Amino acid sequence: MAILVIAEHDHGQLNPVTLSTLKAATQLSGDVEVLVAGYDCKNVVEQLTKCEAVQTVLSVDNLLYQHFLPENLSLLIASIAQGYSHILAPATTFGKNFMPRLSALLDVQMVSDITAIESEDTFKRPIYAGNAVATVQCSSPQKLLTIRPTAFEKVALNRSAPAPVRSVPAAEGFEDSAFVSVQQANADKPQLSQAKVVVSGGRGLQKAENFKMLEDLATKLGGGAIGASRAAVDVGWIGNDCQVGQTGKVVAPELYVAVGISGAIQHIAGMKDSKVIVAINKDENAPIFEVATYGLVADLFDAVPELIEKLAEEG
Repeated sequence: MAILVIAEHDHGQLNPVTLSTLKAATQLSGDVEVLVAGYDCKNVVEQLTKCEAVQTVLSVDNLLYQHFLPENLSLLIASIAQGYSHILAPATTFGKNFMPRLSALLDVQMVSDITAIESEDTFKRPIYAGNAVATVQCSSPQKLLTIRPTAFEKVALNRSAPAPVRSVPAAEGFEDSAFVSVQQANADKPQLSQAKVVVSGGRGLQKAENFKMLEDLATKLGGGAIGASRAAVDVGWIGNDCQVGQTGKVVAPELYVAVGISGAIQHIAGMKDSKVIVAINKDENAPIFEVATYGLVADLFDAVPELIEKLAEEG
C-alpha cells in the first residue's frame, strides 16, 4: 500500500516542514505520494516533482482549498484515503487543524507529534513536556500520523526526472463554515519556525520595551526571528505568535539565544533540538543552563548591549 503526505504551503512556496514529513514517510514501506491542495499552486506542485522521496504528486487546484479550511481539507483527504496505509501531516498549526477531524471522519485513532519511527506500527512521541518519550503501537489498519518536523532531516529536491503529477477532483465542500479573514502578525519579519537564528526573551526582560534590545541582537546575528517564553507572552509583553514551547511553537534553529529565560520544562520542550543554544541569565542555577551549549551568568542588561556592540564592531 502507498503512503500519503499532506503538503503544507502558501500556494506559491512549499513550507520546508513538508520535506521533513516526507523524510519520515521514507522510513515506512510503500510508495510515497504527496497531496497538494490549494488554489493556483502550480509552483508548489512543480517543487515537489523534484523531490527524490516522492513517487507521485496529487494536485487539487480549487477555490475550496484557498484558505485551507479544515472542514474542506478533511473531506477531501477522506475521499481519497482508501488504499493508503499511512497518512502523514506536519505537527504544525496546519496539520493540527485538520488531522483530528480526518481522524473522526475515518474513525481511526491518530498518533500525534511523532519524533521517531520504529516500524510500520510503532512510533515514539514526547510526553510530559518532553521529559519522557512514549513508544506507541498503533493497531489500526490505517495510521494517521502528525510528524514533528524538527525531529527529521529534510529530503532533497534534486530528482533528475520529475515525478508524475495526477489531478484529483475536489470533494464536496462543507457548507456550514466559511472563511472570513486572516490577520498575519509580523508578516515582514522572519518566521519563527523557519529561522536559522532565534533570539528569545523571558520574564527577566522586565517589560515589553526591552524586546527592542533582542530585535537589535537578532538583526546583528543575521536577521534572526524573535521568540519568547510563555511567561513573557502571558503578561502581554509580546504576541503569542512568538511563544516557543510545549503550548507554542517547536523550533530547532542553527542558533537559539535564550535571554532572561529560566528554562521551565514547557519552554525547553520547544527548543531543545536547536543545534547551538546560548543562555544568558544572572541566576547560575537556572534550568536553562542544563541544556545550553554555552551559558553566560550575567545581567542581561549589561551582557546583551555589550554583545550587540561587539557584533557591530566585527561588521
